Amino acid sequence: MKQFFKFVFATIVGFTLIFVIGFAILLGIIAAASSDKAVDVDANSVLHIKFTTPINERTPNNPLANLSFLGLDGEKSIGLNDILAGIKKAKTDDNIKGVFLDESYMMSGQATTEEIRNALIDFKKSKKFVIAYSEIYTQGFYYLASVADKVYINPKGIFEFRGFSSEITFLKGALDKLGIEAQVIKVGTYKSAVEPYILTKMSDANRLQVTSYLGSMYDYFLTGIAKSRNINKDSLFNYANSGLIQQPEDALKYKLIDGLKYKDEILSDLKSRTGKSEKKDISSVELADYLKSSTKTTTDPDDVSSSNRIAIVYASGEINGGDGNDNSIGSETISKALRKVRMDDKVKAVVLRVNSPGGSSLASDVIWREVMLTKKVKPIIVSMGDVAASGGYYIACAADSIIAEPNTITGSIGIFAILPNMQKLFTDKLGLSFDGVKTGKYADLGDVSRPLTPEERAILQNSVNRGYDDFTKAVAVGRGKTQAYINSIGQGRVWTGTQALKIGLVDRLGNINDAVASAAKKAKVKDYKLVSYPEQKSIFNKFGEGLSAEVKAHFVQSELGDNYRYYEQIKGVTKMMRNPQARMPYDVVIK
Repeated sequence: MKQFFKFVFATIVGFTLIFVIGFAILLGIIAAASSDKAVDVDANSVLHIKFTTPINERTPNNPLANLSFLGLDGEKSIGLNDILAGIKKAKTDDNIKGVFLDESYMMSGQATTEEIRNALIDFKKSKKFVIAYSEIYTQGFYYLASVADKVYINPKGIFEFRGFSSEITFLKGALDKLGIEAQVIKVGTYKSAVEPYILTKMSDANRLQVTSYLGSMYDYFLTGIAKSRNINKDSLFNYANSGLIQQPEDALKYKLIDGLKYKDEILSDLKSRTGKSEKKDISSVELADYLKSSTKTTTDPDDVSSSNRIAIVYASGEINGGDGNDNSIGSETISKALRKVRMDDKVKAVVLRVNSPGGSSLASDVIWREVMLTKKVKPIIVSMGDVAASGGYYIACAADSIIAEPNTITGSIGIFAILPNMQKLFTDKLGLSFDGVKTGKYADLGDVSRPLTPEERAILQNSVNRGYDDFTKAVAVGRGKTQAYINSIGQGRVWTGTQALKIGLVDRLGNINDAVASAAKKAKVKDYKLVSYPEQKSIFNKFGEGLSAEVKAHFVQSELGDNYRYYEQIKGVTKMMRNPQARMPYDVVIK
């Protein structure tokens, strides 16, 4: 009888939990439906922009974004696509009098920040104001804010201006303690993706390339600020190199900012600029809400009745076989998208937006093939984001034209493979031993319980060599160069967009809007609609498709904070040990 009651009680608890979760989801659906209603924008409003979440290429399709108690995102993230669209819309909206950039951390790459910065520069052509304020200016946010008409900081705030640094985490010491040897097979002097597993510091070749591309990015950073703030670039370099900017007063003294103000003083300034009395609130609208406004702008080139379409195919994240999502590139998902736009007669041209450090060389080749086939049917232009390197460059090289930002990270043409030898871990640490039989000399090739034999290593090296030959051949054909030349600038070396332009890996510098304009011109269409692929799945589509894994990843990320990248690096080791990789040396983090 006791067991019966236990069973009944457990059943009741289970049904109760299901009801509570179901009810919460229902509330989320209702909230999402109501939040999607058009927002009215008052006259003389300020567009309030605040970046405190990572900026992805596209806004996630997540109607439950505000239900943080379910383990989902507690704050709605806005994608780069909608950020640019919102700023563009505000430029010609008579109800918007200016933009207020507020307390942002800019958790984005250099090229993403560049796109937003350029959008604000274009916005200023309307003669509307841009005001920036923060208690803490990171270098990333200051670079964005430097285009504002006025840049202010809290009198007790923090202003970072000290130059760029890039750090690599080396795992060899940890692997040695565990008794794991990383057996590396690679092609490319600069293909340093394997270094964290076999070295304890940077190789000379890697240090050379990092110094080169970091210097290129820093030079562009200083050039942009110098132009916006009308300060000599060499002076800016000296300010940072000599540590002259330590307090907010220093930033004001050297004219990097326009004043020291508290938030109430900023609000008073905004009231004055929008014709509000001190007793009244500022009419402001958040960017996320503004995107849902029904306000009609005076000119909107995308709002046309036309059967002509330009498709933007988003390829963002690591490249793997199979299906992908907003944050990972699945060869099957992107291939389907390219086939769909290729066969759609209404689609006159394609923009392939690449933001990827690469990944599986096989999956990259699968996507490259689809790009080649698309190119035979209609124009395809590549727009590079923060990074389009290794496999990310592989899938781009066949396009009609490649457009990158000056601070895009690209190149890294090379192949490698890693196979762990865990013999010491199993034998010395765990006391395990293995024995068995095989029908052929190489039947157990890839067995991690022992080291590779010279013959086995030669087989794997041959496979990697062939992959590199295919890679350089594809780039040579796509870029109209000799394979020997591509090999000379390849070898796994990383370049910035500015450097890549000089050596012929990209055709011009620009943003995604430039890529769209180029595609339209090549297709000879003037009136067109933009359509995005692959189709984004909502949170409801993901129930049963790994949603629990996403929730778990979100939980781990929230717990680890900035240290999450170390967790991802360790987790990524297992991915790289499956098959040959065409990927970046490591996750480049610019501080």
